[in-house]
Amino acid sequence: MKFFILVADGCGDWKIPSLGNKTPLEVAKIPHINALAKRSEVGLVKTVPDGMEPGSDVANLAVLGYDPAACLTGRAPLEAAAMGIEIGDDELAIRTNLVTLSEDGKVITDHSAGDIESEDAEVLMRFIQEKLGGDGLQFYAGVSYRCLLVAKNIDDGLKTTPPHDILEKEIAGFFPSDAKLSALMQKSFELLKNHPLNIERVKNGKPPANCIWFWGQGKKMSLGNHHEKYGVKGTMITAVNLLKGIGGCAGFNCPSVPGATGTLHTNYEGKAQYAIDAFESGKDFVFLHVEAPDECSHSGDLDGKLLSLEYIDRRVFKTVHEYLQNCGEPYRILILPDHLTPVETRTHAPEPVPFVLFDSTRQISDESHAFSEDSGSASGKYFDSGVALAEYFFAR
Repeated sequence: MKFFILVADGCGDWKIPSLGNKTPLEVAKIPHINALAKRSEVGLVKTVPDGMEPGSDVANLAVLGYDPAACLTGRAPLEAAAMGIEIGDDELAIRTNLVTLSEDGKVITDHSAGDIESEDAEVLMRFIQEKLGGDGLQFYAGVSYRCLLVAKNIDDGLKTTPPHDILEKEIAGFFPSDAKLSALMQKSFELLKNHPLNIERVKNGKPPANCIWFWGQGKKMSLGNHHEKYGVKGTMITAVNLLKGIGGCAGFNCPSVPGATGTLHTNYEGKAQYAIDAFESGKDFVFLHVEAPDECSHSGDLDGKLLSLEYIDRRVFKTVHEYLQNCGEPYRILILPDHLTPVETRTHAPEPVPFVLFDSTRQISDESHAFSEDSGSASGKYFDSGVALAEYFFAR
């Protein structure tokens, strides 16, 4: 049997007045997913345990069937693993966003510096390493704005705030609890605001990446092998280092898809083809992650969020589903967001998320079923953890 999980990151939402008090999932044109939903189980699953932040690290671990409360130390160690960076026992990995602050440096206006190109991010992070690195501080460029710091002599009780949680707010009350890191962030603004690359970005109508922002820290961690846990050999397809780190720690193959960006403008067809190639190569499980709905939500881009859902339906799901229908084996499909990311708040929310679970060996027909929050709730089917849903999904 083949198993396919499609995660449309952050696609769940709240009712939006401008959409007739409906959610993006209820309004977006996703005919292929909704056609499958009518032949599937639908319901809700709690991917964020009580007391944990509703981040993509927590939620995607849960979707894969790991208890984040038991294994997660922070998102940055997972991103470090994806980048091939070794973390010492005395070191802390810290996610380092390139962000945009207002001209006076008081307000955060963009958590991603306009989804800064990786090439520009590499230039700026080399500059930051030159000016602020050393003495137990090593900065690394990542994919787009998603960079990293590995630091010694930092208390692992450090408190930080995700930048996407405080968009358009004054930053004064949200600096890291560690004075050294707080000072580094403030110094970075003075260094970056007049960097030639940022001056050129502004001339070209792009937001400047004029500050670094620390969050998502954690110590070295490891996950149990997913194959040993659930009996399937997996591939992780994603543009995001966090997910590649999870996949690597879980024992998955994690290919890099050319043109996969983690934004609305990503290589949807390439991701679909890599999923098919993984199945053809003998893998019996593919986890395909698309970041675009989450990024659009963080930007407050409702039209982009709707478009990303339509792209996922037409350019990813349809292709992979047609392959599975003709592969000659039974198969299961699970479609869901990892967490909600309401466009209204532009950050993550902890409520349970809707899912569609299809099994080609079962006969289900219900015209009321759809991939939406209300349909999932109305079904009455509810899993109180990602582990419970994973055990159900992978059960032989």
